[in-house]
Amino acid sequence: MYKSYSMELAGRTLTVDIGRVAKQANGAALMHYGDTTVLATATASKEPREGIDFFPLSVEYEEKMYAVGKIPGGFNKREGKASEHAILTSRVIDRPMRPLFPKDYRNDVTLVDMVMSVDPECNPEIPAMLGSSLATCISDIPFDGPCATTQIGLINGEFIVNPTLAQKDVSDLQLTVASTRDKVIMIEAGANEVPEDQMIEAIYKAHEVNQEIIKFFDQIIAECGKEKHSYESCAVPQELFDAIKEIVPPEEMEVAVFSDDKQTRENNIALITDKLKEAFAEKEEWLAVLGEAVYQYQKKTVRKMILKDHKRPDGRAITQIRPLAAEVDIIPRVHGSAMFTRGQTQICTITTLAPLAEAQRLDGLDEFETTKRYMHHYNFPSYSVGETKPSRGPGRREIGHGALAERALVPVLPSVEEFPYAIRTVSETFESNGSTSQASICASTMSLEAAGVPIKKPVAGISCGLVTGDTDDDYIVLTDIQGLEDFFGDMDFKVAGTHDGITAIQMDIKIHGLTRQIVEEAIRRTKEAREYILNEVIEKCIPAPRTSVGKFAPKIIQIQIDPQKIGDVVGQRGKTINTIIERTGVKIDITDEGAVSICGVDDKNMQEAKRMVEIIASDFEQGQILTGQVVSIKEFGAFVEFAPGKEGMVHISKICKERINRVEDVLTLGDKVTVICLGKDKMGRMSFSIKDVPADAK
Repeated sequence: MYKSYSMELAGRTLTVDIGRVAKQANGAALMHYGDTTVLATATASKEPREGIDFFPLSVEYEEKMYAVGKIPGGFNKREGKASEHAILTSRVIDRPMRPLFPKDYRNDVTLVDMVMSVDPECNPEIPAMLGSSLATCISDIPFDGPCATTQIGLINGEFIVNPTLAQKDVSDLQLTVASTRDKVIMIEAGANEVPEDQMIEAIYKAHEVNQEIIKFFDQIIAECGKEKHSYESCAVPQELFDAIKEIVPPEEMEVAVFSDDKQTRENNIALITDKLKEAFAEKEEWLAVLGEAVYQYQKKTVRKMILKDHKRPDGRAITQIRPLAAEVDIIPRVHGSAMFTRGQTQICTITTLAPLAEAQRLDGLDEFETTKRYMHHYNFPSYSVGETKPSRGPGRREIGHGALAERALVPVLPSVEEFPYAIRTVSETFESNGSTSQASICASTMSLEAAGVPIKKPVAGISCGLVTGDTDDDYIVLTDIQGLEDFFGDMDFKVAGTHDGITAIQMDIKIHGLTRQIVEEAIRRTKEAREYILNEVIEKCIPAPRTSVGKFAPKIIQIQIDPQKIGDVVGQRGKTINTIIERTGVKIDITDEGAVSICGVDDKNMQEAKRMVEIIASDFEQGQILTGQVVSIKEFGAFVEFAPGKEGMVHISKICKERINRVEDVLTLGDKVTVICLGKDKMGRMSFSIKDVPADAK
């Protein structure tokens, strides 16, 4: 026996089965949204993990290809590592839930969302997000939920709740909002320059829907929820804090953290830590948690300085941005490069242009997203924070930051018709002290413009922070947070956009939600800062995109041919098009609509390839003058190739004005000749002549 619950959500039925499957997990919910089915489970270890000072939560969003009736591509016919989309969805589930677990909880918790069936009308991310919250709430794992998540689209000025996959493809807004009972706890958005007021309206439209879902969850939790288990608290003993304050008074800690140089501050804290280790050498139980105690002491000191004294660690005003600098063309020979520096955060972005054939192919659950023309990759090497560790490839954080910058820039990219290139930007973190993802957006804007990509408008990004007190009205919003303010604060509110509107948002918080007043102030602050960066830094460094791509970038010629002639240009088994590529060294892409892109670096070879394609795709017309090469000689005439697979015959009588007995007396294989088309002969075949070519065309 199992229990089943249903509610209407955005015109579709959400059904939850409890106790039907996965009964050995701490909590499990089989979620049905339309025909989309997701199994959400929550499990926790029985004992805390030793030797850690953080809550070990992992979220896995698993895309099963059978959910859309596909067998995975490649040689290994089973699902491999998580796709980028799956990783990003896992992060969106993680971010609103993590603050709701106890801060002193050290048991491993794993949330798994397995997508088993996908209805194109019902995005599987929705039941996965809701299922994770519900499975945790009905489990015995300590959790201050529930939270609920809703997506909002914007089509023709109308908000769409939980848009279908087809609607998402044409929407001007892709917004995901998670809420607790009273407050917004997570925001993620990609937008086509949506104005700030409209974005706020969309956020609170989602928040209203979330309250309906939470009421539905409350009923399920009341009937199916388990009693929360007790756990071993890893909180730092109060007597240790008291002892630390006797050795290091608050005034001394303020001096240690009050510096605009990250390394100076870290050295100060290291000296304090060494002094405390020496003082507590005889107390092993204190030494085990001393690092966490010093961290919390710093946190309380910084928060008090900001909230009560309005003093930031680097001495800036609450609304002041760190010193900014920008430059382009710092890397030779690449297609475009730019560097953006904000205080001790420094990003260099390199742009690479390529034919559309180089666009990334996607093999996922979304039938509307099969390729990606623009790719943004973000790297965060250990040297950027003065550490040393081997590089193991991008982690989830790097993938998330890259996707955020990509989402911010997609709305301003030119269309394929305007700029027929695949585009890749890579943001290298040279130095990090907070908000590198937003710096990468600024650097990428300038790098794209330097590469000659005709973006519609420049995009800038900035992050706001938050420190809260004991009440909802006791808070302070910080413009342009550095690393310390991110670590010790309550919020990292990243907003990117143009002068005219928002293109991306990502909000992470460490508390149980934000009031509408805080959300509106953060969005207003980021708007002010974004305008300043655009006006005073980016547009002064590079006022507009360059009018052409650089010397080392590939050039592209586009022509249109009759789609019926595509087979002639490609040839049997690709023989014709491959011959053109071999002879000219270009790359050629042809769409089903007959749009041909010829890509290369040598203009002469590109023009030759264009000539060949046009000849192959055209029908011979009387009076047309062509140049070709003699490829075959017969007794009755010579065959001339004008392009691979495109030949014509010149009868022996049409070679010279005077009579000749043998073709070989005048022509040899490989000769280049100019001919004129005479139209069709008596047999209906096209006839060509060398002797009738006008003198001015030879």
